[in-house]
Amino acid sequence: MRYYISDCHFYHEALNSKMDKRGFENATEMNKYMLDKWNNKVSKNDTVVILGDLSFGNAEQTKDLLDKLNGKLWLILGNHDKYLSSRDFKDLASRFDWIKHYEELHDNHRKVICCHYPIMCYNGQYHLKNDGTPKVYMLYGHVHDTLDQKLIEQFQTETRNTMKMGFDGKMHPIPSNMINCFCKYSDYEPLTLDEWIKLTEKRLGER
Repeated sequence: MRYYISDCHFYHEALNSKMDKRGFENATEMNKYMLDKWNNKVSKNDTVVILGDLSFGNAEQTKDLLDKLNGKLWLILGNHDKYLSSRDFKDLASRFDWIKHYEELHDNHRKVICCHYPIMCYNGQYHLKNDGTPKVYMLYGHVHDTLDQKLIEQFQTETRNTMKMGFDGKMHPIPSNMINCFCKYSDYEPLTLDEWIKLTEKRLGER
């Protein structure tokens, strides 16, 4: 099974009272909760695509975290994954099967564009199956649940309400299938692509 998640920010104390306002008593409590949620869902043979900002801790702290996390780890680099530049961490980078800024994957006959930063006009955006369902999804993180995320949602609504002529000579709404895999949205649990699609539709439908 393959799962996706973004912006866990293990060890990031400030996110409990600022920005995310996660509400944990401290980073230790937050780390334990997120680790339990992760390992209760992910087996050792599963794969987790981390869409950036896994850990705000130093190399030693992040090593301890990586020793505890289940699954094969694929890392999309985030702006806060600074532990990777530490000399002390170089031998630990092998815990990740790969580390990249950007990747295009295939997941159950769908292309998945993976980047820490949201890409508004992504590769394959217009590709649809014969039944009109998306062939391509753009998964991202970085913006958490901020004003930037609300603006992205406004952009998606505007895009989907805009008609454009297709190769068949008919007018069609422009697809926009971007999903913010922010960990707090899933209660800090890595999710499959289908789970993220369902959760995002439910979350946006309730607003």
